[in-house]
Amino acid sequence: MSKSYMEGVSYPATPDWDTERPFLTGQIYLDIKVTGQRTGSKSSSIDPFKNGDINRAIGIFAPSVQELLVIDDLLFAMTGIEGMYISMKRGRAKDNGIVFQVDASMDLALQELAKRILPLCENYMVIHSFVESRSHFKHGLVNHAFAATLRTILQDYHAMVAQLEHQFRLGRLSLQGLWFFCQPMMGAIQALTTVVQKASAQNLSGSAILNLLQNQAAAMAGDNAARSLLEKLSQYASAAYLGILERWVYEGVIDDPYGEFFIAEDKTLQKESLTEDCNAKYWQQRYSLKPGIPSFLLNSAETILTTGKYLNVLRECGHSVQVPFSENAKLTNSGSDHRYLECINIAYNFASAELLNLITHKYDLMARLRSMKHYFLLDQGDFLVHFMDIARDELAKKPAAISVEKLQSLLDLALRTSIAATDPFHEDLTCCVERTSLLVQLDAMKKMCNGMSDLNTEAESLEGDKSNSDISNQSDSISITGLETFTLDYKVQWPLSLILSKKALIKYQLIFRLLFHCKHVQRELCGTWQAHQGTRGVKSLGTTISGSYVLCQNMLHFMQSLVHYLTFEVLEPNWHVMCDKLQNTESIDEVMQQHDFFLNKCQKECLLLWPEILQKVEKLKSICLQYAAAIHWLIPSVSVLDSDASKINSSESVVRKEILNKTTNIIRSRHRPLANAVWRSSDEETFKTTLEKFEEEFTEQMKGLIIALSSRSQSEPYLAHLAQGLQGLGNNL
Repeated sequence: MSKSYMEGVSYPATPDWDTERPFLTGQIYLDIKVTGQRTGSKSSSIDPFKNGDINRAIGIFAPSVQELLVIDDLLFAMTGIEGMYISMKRGRAKDNGIVFQVDASMDLALQELAKRILPLCENYMVIHSFVESRSHFKHGLVNHAFAATLRTILQDYHAMVAQLEHQFRLGRLSLQGLWFFCQPMMGAIQALTTVVQKASAQNLSGSAILNLLQNQAAAMAGDNAARSLLEKLSQYASAAYLGILERWVYEGVIDDPYGEFFIAEDKTLQKESLTEDCNAKYWQQRYSLKPGIPSFLLNSAETILTTGKYLNVLRECGHSVQVPFSENAKLTNSGSDHRYLECINIAYNFASAELLNLITHKYDLMARLRSMKHYFLLDQGDFLVHFMDIARDELAKKPAAISVEKLQSLLDLALRTSIAATDPFHEDLTCCVERTSLLVQLDAMKKMCNGMSDLNTEAESLEGDKSNSDISNQSDSISITGLETFTLDYKVQWPLSLILSKKALIKYQLIFRLLFHCKHVQRELCGTWQAHQGTRGVKSLGTTISGSYVLCQNMLHFMQSLVHYLTFEVLEPNWHVMCDKLQNTESIDEVMQQHDFFLNKCQKECLLLWPEILQKVEKLKSICLQYAAAIHWLIPSVSVLDSDASKINSSESVVRKEILNKTTNIIRSRHRPLANAVWRSSDEETFKTTLEKFEEEFTEQMKGLIIALSSRSQSEPYLAHLAQGLQGLGNNL
């Protein structure tokens, strides 16, 4: 195999004699003479009539004899062979063309007629040389087809020359008659020569040849014969190209041995990267458009690319499919007949419908999306309540100390003992523990999308660089545990990975982390509220505890309003909108577009794309957790209450409510004496000071959050809903 001038393309090798042999044209004689001139004396000349033998000059003959001699030489020159009185020499043009020269002693009238015919001979030499050179493998299929078509035209030209020679041998052809018979061919040959010279000068191949023929045909609008010839040439030259196109749009296969097709395949990109790399470019770059699209396919290039991509997905799924092919479906490019565009659209519609049907029915796309909603968007949260109960101790550890295997077994237990067990895909759910906080991961993802490094690497670098990021400082000020870094993962197989890619899964995980932590904070505040119930009726506590009741209620209201906003005002409405749109999609690209739009909108409305607002929310959640921890420490009965409450929570969900209702009063009466005893020995002033600190911080942060939400609600109306739900919290304390 030899390497082509087209990068990355190999072509079959040819024997040396094929490349070294002279072209079968009269150019060989010129080459020999030029070589002789370079090796001979300085006084030698390639002009055969200069300083030549006077007996060879045509001027010594009568005009009638001269005419016969000129006709004979012209017939030779028309086939590229030098005559007695018409010679060849190398032209000074950049394309190194051949120029014919007549004997200066010839009769002037005959010279004039002969010079009119000589351009036809020169153009023939240019075309014939192009045909010979472009027939080699390295020039590609389009050049091969173009050269073959030119060779067919030259065969007609040779037939015309043979007929003229026959008439000459019969004595029926004069020089004027020769000129008359050559005129119809002059325009066509000149048009072909122009195309050939441009193709040779720019070393064109593939679609560039087709575009050149199209442009030249359009430029010949005033010459119907030349325009028709160029359109015919374009039709035959594009036949090989359309053959490649046919296999692509009907089978999804690139059969392009010379790299001429306008679709490139990057075999280094594998479909497995969709589930491994959040920056995977498989769908966008495995098959992509190259520069140099044929002008007659320019408007359909994207449709052609997408059609083959769909067929490739079907083939990689083991689904043997081929676009129904008929004789009328053969792609041809014949002037104003654009039937090939209709065939391309039919192939696109078929491939799109087949792939969409495969993913939505055989692979049950909607059931998969509903499964993702149940787990990541907490649509059915009973498994999560059970999991948080049984995994509480493990999640309270530092991320590095958590056993992911133990968490996975606890998650499996929670799934099997909840309504999630009815989900056929629950075994695809796994868990993982991130190493960084939510804010750090969001910042890392933002920088990664701007062209920076891998997500995990970037997050770790941000976490380590505490001096350069306010987000990192805030995250590090809180002791990060598994409750802040726990998230879910999901096993996705091909071809669903086109929709549920690694990037989409990360977006689900970010939303889940926010919801999961909100649920955790809400549970802690509920535990604090239960602790307060055990202190009711204890007269020795004074009025200080009442302020704690109010603060706890305000914190609960904040968390309940936030969770309600995230679930019922953001996730649910957007989910139903997406489902309605998916019912009307016609291609897998539309499915991916709608799904990505859903995730992006949910991220934005869940405040994940508003770092300044999300920081305030995280600060408020941090204050709530610190307050809950302080109450558990300041009221010793809380620990007992929490222990009893956990026992209640670990029971069956149906029995849990009954036990809680029946035992609330018992718990209060049981721990009231203990609360009285402890409170007498406690420093009420310390409790009051601590409570006032939490009130001040919570009020300040809440006012800042409401102001931030209100100021941006004019451009983002959905923020006004959350701001309205939080109105008054900052003033009730």
